[in-house]
Amino acid sequence: MTKGKTKLILKIAFIAVSISSLFFVPWLLVKAWILPLPDTIPEQVDEAIGHGFDGMIVYVDQVGKPPQYYTGGWHNRESKTPTNPHALFKIASISKLYDAVAVTKLVSDGRLSLDKTIADYLPELVGRIENAEKITLRLMIQHRSGIPNFTDTPNFWAAPTQTFEESLALILDKPANFKPGEDYEYCNTNYLLINKIMDDELGYDNFQFIKEEILVPLNLNHTFGSLNEVNLDEVMSGYHVGHPFDLKADEHGMLATAQDVATFLRALNDGSLFEPGEQEIYASIYEFEHAGWVPGYQSFAKYHEDIDAVLVEFYSTTDPKLYNWNLSEIINNRIVKILKRQRDL
Repeated sequence: MTKGKTKLILKIAFIAVSISSLFFVPWLLVKAWILPLPDTIPEQVDEAIGHGFDGMIVYVDQVGKPPQYYTGGWHNRESKTPTNPHALFKIASISKLYDAVAVTKLVSDGRLSLDKTIADYLPELVGRIENAEKITLRLMIQHRSGIPNFTDTPNFWAAPTQTFEESLALILDKPANFKPGEDYEYCNTNYLLINKIMDDELGYDNFQFIKEEILVPLNLNHTFGSLNEVNLDEVMSGYHVGHPFDLKADEHGMLATAQDVATFLRALNDGSLFEPGEQEIYASIYEFEHAGWVPGYQSFAKYHEDIDAVLVEFYSTTDPKLYNWNLSEIINNRIVKILKRQRDL
């Protein structure tokens, strides 16, 4: 066979594979990606609602401009209450940023050590978590511990655990996914243990420490540790495709308004959140942006240095196959493109 024929066959095969792969990508994602970019963020939000999200909040904090809210859809679908830009939202794993800052401050104060291990802090778990003697606090923060992720347990989200003990029991005596420090795998068990370690060191719930060291100094009066602290009517409703009911009454940790999250993220990125020496510790262990997912709630918080803007996006609809997650990321990228285009006008 000649080289020319070989190249032709390979080219045809590549085209065939590319076309066939489209059958495995939801058309909605392709459509959202190829649609002409709207001129404004409100138009993009309306487009997102048209894609099937029940509600959406966008908060933009851009230097040199007043902060802006953009909303679409429903705060509560059943009552047809329009989206409230000041609604409380379940921020899920965005809370890991607050946890990492709290650890940073405790390390700076000499109360915790990044190089101490699970065996040092939770000796009762030696023999129950593989490599407990080698997994340091640093590795847990960075998701490089190898500990299995308790939320990956089959059907976990159908009946989530309610306590530390219940969650931990899902991974005890399980083999490690990899040796400590040799790989990366996002793992909620890491932060389950980190929160326990902080509680034990402090002698009280670490969210109180977060409140004293982060929320109060930044005047974040609309950030809370659980549903028990808030008026449920102020919480944006959340919906999961295939599930008939509003999910806002389900407990999933921290809640905040979009503005509070943006204020925190700005302070995290510009360093104003930290005392001398703390920013260097934090930068060595964790990231400066995050996203979150629990059933009914998708949240994104990111600082864009090139346009000096913090963006927070809340979406109140999730789905079992995470198509809505991918759709959200497409929409988020389009919002950034709109801001950049407006800057260049």
